[in-house]
Amino acid sequence: MSENPAKTSAGNSNDSGFYQKHKKIYPRKTKGLFTNLRKFSVWGLLGLYYVLPWLKWNGQQLVLFDLPSRKFHLFGMTFWPQDFFYLAVILILAALLLFFVTALAGRVWCGYACPQTVWSEVYIWIEQWVEGDRPQQIKLDNGPWDRVKIGKKVLKQVLWIFFSLWTGFTFVGFFVPVETLWFELSSGIIGGWALFWILFYSFATYGNAGFLREQVCLYMCPYARFQSAMFDKDTMIISYDEARGEPRGSRKRGAEKPTDKGDCVDCTLCVQVCPTGIDIRDGLQYECISCAACIDACDSIMDKMGYSRGLVRYTTEHALKGGTTHVIRMRTYIYGGLLLLITLALLYSISQRIPLEMDIMRDRNALFRDTGDGNIENIYTLKVINMDEKEHQFMITVAGIDGMSLQGADNLQVASGKVAEVPVKVVANPDKMSARSQEIMFHIEAKDDPLLAQTQKARFLGPN
Repeated sequence: MSENPAKTSAGNSNDSGFYQKHKKIYPRKTKGLFTNLRKFSVWGLLGLYYVLPWLKWNGQQLVLFDLPSRKFHLFGMTFWPQDFFYLAVILILAALLLFFVTALAGRVWCGYACPQTVWSEVYIWIEQWVEGDRPQQIKLDNGPWDRVKIGKKVLKQVLWIFFSLWTGFTFVGFFVPVETLWFELSSGIIGGWALFWILFYSFATYGNAGFLREQVCLYMCPYARFQSAMFDKDTMIISYDEARGEPRGSRKRGAEKPTDKGDCVDCTLCVQVCPTGIDIRDGLQYECISCAACIDACDSIMDKMGYSRGLVRYTTEHALKGGTTHVIRMRTYIYGGLLLLITLALLYSISQRIPLEMDIMRDRNALFRDTGDGNIENIYTLKVINMDEKEHQFMITVAGIDGMSLQGADNLQVASGKVAEVPVKVVANPDKMSARSQEIMFHIEAKDDPLLAQTQKARFLGPN
């Protein structure tokens, strides 16, 4: 008696299939233009990930998020928690870029650059290298647990675990100097938290990309659910040309094309190569990640049959219906314009950034004090933050009222990454004031670097 395919994990029948048991997907190897592009993308992104922690700039790790020291080293620049604004802008840019790319080319991010896809590709490659292509994997899994099967399964798991551990080590290397981390790990003196995060991220990589794979895209990723809000009839999608392919039917290679059938030979190769296990001939589905493996597979069959390519292709809904595709349209103008403006503003802001901050807090206990010699004084607390990579000695001056003087901050030395608070007195003759409350300017400047300077406003209060 054959087994009912619509059963729950507990074995009870479920006609609706709501609790349908997951079936393992065996993606078949493909060759072609889009397969090569995907491999290039995977190797490029993984190369950046694994190599970046080992690169240096002026003796400093090129990319290092030093959380204990609250410093973030990015391509020769050092940022501090006070620069959190830049992170917010970068996240906004990333979201806009995703919207822009999706409006133009659909889910190419999912198919070529998403971390889940990139790492899953590596696990699939390892599995195919050890166990063979789709037919060999199915035969192996359905066969008995003999020495060959156990050996291949063990070897695959060893390679998967090693790759996961190296991924976890590299991840922590972005937060702990990677050379120090490697020395501590190889010497067996690694700290508990560093080891915990290596193992945690290794487990997460193995679980998401090795074990769950397409289930993360199908059930856990929110992007698949709201992508339709960014699609329109001019968005590039992977589609099956139903008018050309139907009615589908098998036929011999080299035989004359039947007059009552379309170009689709119903080989199901487009289904066999799909990493999420869908049939692109059923129309656009949220499970499709636009990896274009089905395009390469279908084109190879069209070449063998002597038919023209493009039965499955990147196209738009307008093009499928014989209309004209409008690549440049209102939403692309809006996304592109916002991207350009925010990017230029961010680059300008970073180029003008000065790694020095000064906050001025006026003493609110007294409006002013009479010094007894005809002058008055206001008291302030200056908070100086040195965000440069080295220690500096600063000179502070004040201007705004003729003859005013500053007392208490003649020589201020602040180490790298430190905050110095210093109380100061500003003394002025009330006869020189033009108003009861007058604006003055505090200026701070590093003695060894005139470009490291800031000027801040404050209010000086006097009698009526």
